[in-house]
Amino acid sequence: MKPIKCVIVGIMLAFSMLTATPLWAQYVPAGSGQGPATILLPEESRIIDIVKRIGPAVVAVTTYDKSGDESALASGVIITRDGEILTNNHVISGAHKVTVTLPSGKELPAQNLGGDPGVDLAVIKIPGGNLPVAPLGDSDLLQVGQVAIAIGNPYGFERTVTVGVVSALSRTIPGGGQSLSNLIQTDARIYPGNSGGPLVDSAGNVIAISVAVVGGRAGTLGFAIPINTARSILDQVRRVGRVVVPWIGIAYGEITPEVAQQFNLPAKQGIIVAQVEKGGPAALAGIRRGDIIIEVDGNMVTNGGDLQKIVRQKNIGDKMQVTALRDGSRRNFVLTIKEMPASAK
Repeated sequence: MKPIKCVIVGIMLAFSMLTATPLWAQYVPAGSGQGPATILLPEESRIIDIVKRIGPAVVAVTTYDKSGDESALASGVIITRDGEILTNNHVISGAHKVTVTLPSGKELPAQNLGGDPGVDLAVIKIPGGNLPVAPLGDSDLLQVGQVAIAIGNPYGFERTVTVGVVSALSRTIPGGGQSLSNLIQTDARIYPGNSGGPLVDSAGNVIAISVAVVGGRAGTLGFAIPINTARSILDQVRRVGRVVVPWIGIAYGEITPEVAQQFNLPAKQGIIVAQVEKGGPAALAGIRRGDIIIEVDGNMVTNGGDLQKIVRQKNIGDKMQVTALRDGSRRNFVLTIKEMPASAK
């Protein structure tokens, strides 16, 4: 009989272990719906606090074409209590209608105050007052390795948070006759729909606006526009009510040593003019398709980023000295900066 008693006792003990309250549950109020109590690291607590503070200022930006169909779904961040919002220019460019959805779910019409395709930033505005805002930081003080937090609406999933570091500064993404330059590179994951959303530092300040990803199956790199680049655009909107973009009227391609060798070009770096806008500053100055721009205002031009940096510092009506190669010889041109027409934005 002893073996039987042992079996019975064993079964009863096992049953009691299966039905007993787990040890961690003793520390969680009954019916709380919570799992085991966790101890947050200081870094986690800081990120949670930042997301709680900045999240209410992150909005969904939706654009529609003339037929009323949705053309883009992206992100934006409210920066003033009366409704000014920063987003990417490529999000709202050419849109017939723009709406903004607040974290509460409320949808509001947005006014397009203008954008700059050269830096891919735009300002839109929604009606209202006392709106939640995200404070702006100083991107000139950034250091490689510091924490970067991306908040946005990838694939329509609102206020998704990813965390990483500032991977590099002053990056350039060439392509399409329009380079994006002076970008912040981050390993905080940026997905489609994050465009226009904020990149935030560990103090909870917006340091950049997410703009692009580069990569493929092996992995992607995220890029964002420094917030200090946006300050001049915001200043224009507040002074004149719109974004004024300096314009010289060309499209171009970038020359690398490999491209120069392949096409037997007379320069190993610079930009080659691919298109000249009729009636634009470059056309009026005599610049032609095929000219290779190597200097502007006495500064060497190695890529599109160099050219854009100089042009963005100009005011409408300013003169610009351009040195280009044509048929193997140097030629000098003087351009008068104009405002970019709406059709070019």
